[in-house]
Amino acid sequence: MTTENLYNPHISVDCVVFGFDGENLKVLLIERSIDEQNELYNDKKLPGSVIFYEEDLDDAASRVLNELTGLKNIYLSQFRSFGSPNRTANPRDILWLERTTQLKIGRIVTVAYVALIKIDRKLVFNAEDTSASWYNVNEIAGMQLAFDHNQIIADGLQHIRHRLDLEPHLLFELLPRKFTISQLRSLYDVIHQTKSDVRNFQKKVAQMPYLVMLDELEEGVPHRAARLYKYKK
Repeated sequence: MTTENLYNPHISVDCVVFGFDGENLKVLLIERSIDEQNELYNDKKLPGSVIFYEEDLDDAASRVLNELTGLKNIYLSQFRSFGSPNRTANPRDILWLERTTQLKIGRIVTVAYVALIKIDRKLVFNAEDTSASWYNVNEIAGMQLAFDHNQIIADGLQHIRHRLDLEPHLLFELLPRKFTISQLRSLYDVIHQTKSDVRNFQKKVAQMPYLVMLDELEEGVPHRAARLYKYKK
């Protein structure tokens, strides 16, 4: 079966995968290599792919993440479609996509998703030539990514800020299974670009019925060990 029978060359999905390392909010980017006039050009892109003709969009986003990272059962939220005619204006992007899919690519609309994962989860790449790295969200503005992926990341961050206001329990998708209140506050602040008052934040935490205090303390830290907590669904 040819790729023409498998793929829809006009629709893709792209995933903004966020992680938190304890201090910084990170986004996962795939390394991309393009052989251009006998010179190898490298840049970065979001995990994404054109969809199959008979594929649901949510299924396509889950497939892309699983194929590229080995991850399953993660939070995914569709937040916007990007369909500007200029999003494929760079010939390099079209060249790479046509070589990857072995299809003739014209105008292509992408449906964007936000994914939240614990950054310590092991990534397993099915393709030998695929590699990815975590980058600080604040660094992205100074990088030139493929297609319109800079804009997709910026809009994805706005989306997750809004979702967290409505569903604050989503914070725990990014935290380790056991965490401190300080880590929770740091994550909240880095997403909302604010600096919470410690006492006010502790009052807010006290109103979270799904937060369970453990009879455990941090280990191997250079400061006074803090109490550990966990999220109970």
